[in-house]
Amino acid sequence: MALEADLPAALRHFRESKAVTQEAVAHAAGLTVSTYARIERGEADPRWTTVMRIADALGVTASELVSAAEEGPPNEP
Repeated sequence: MALEADLPAALRHFRESKAVTQEAVAHAAGLTVSTYARIERGEADPRWTTVMRIADALGVTASELVSAAEEGPPNEP
């Protein structure tokens, strides 16, 4: 699965579509801003539990996040 390669784009897509900062997502997910930023840049490989916490912080399901990572973020209407 190419989750590691595409997860950063999916994270960025959902975060920007909800107009929230990396700081806000990091805080809501219980991460430091630097850790979240490294994940969003593809410099860190999060554990599954961290992916689930980030998805929750972004207001999406982990399934939606993984699907976007595998298939590309959904098109905006």
